[in-house]
Amino acid sequence: MGIEICLYVPNVIGYIRILLVLTAWIVYDDPARFVPLYVVSIILDGLDGWVARRLHQTSRFGAWLDVVIDNMGRGMLWNIIYDWGWLVSSVEWCAFACNHSAQGAQWKNSFTESPVWVRAVMAKGFKTPLGILTIAGIHVLPVWLYCYQYDMLAEALRVPHSLQILGILVLAAGRVLGLAVEMWCILTHVKLLVLNEEEEKKD
Repeated sequence: MGIEICLYVPNVIGYIRILLVLTAWIVYDDPARFVPLYVVSIILDGLDGWVARRLHQTSRFGAWLDVVIDNMGRGMLWNIIYDWGWLVSSVEWCAFACNHSAQGAQWKNSFTESPVWVRAVMAKGFKTPLGILTIAGIHVLPVWLYCYQYDMLAEALRVPHSLQILGILVLAAGRVLGLAVEMWCILTHVKLLVLNEEEEKKD
């Protein structure tokens, strides 16, 4: 039964994404190969959820795998472009651990009692203006910065410098918003751990 879930089509797409991310890492200093590999991985990230719902192949394992691959890819990219990139990756992994250990595959739907600004981001599975901005900041910003550093935005895509900077600022705003939500999740989880432990000791 477990093998059957592992072979669900959306999970197989996830395995393909892992291969794409690892291959991209090998050729990270060659933008002409790195960017297509990484972008295809991101596109497949959007596809696997749709396939899972379409084929009725949603699973807790698939939800977990999806976020793990996301964090792998972004962590690799942040570490490539900045020496301090591991800090961003560390926060993402910590938020992942907190959310999935507490809520599992339903973590996206567990924010009904959160502050209004967190709900504004998380509502409808990020399908709100603030949610879209946050997701863009989380997923697109590191790719945009990579392309900026390697002059791909100017040379390959002919993006004017002013728009390159504007893109960085807008995406950075989304990433900061995402960071705020991540920190709220982490602090909330820590608070629950401490309170639960205190209650257990009282009992």
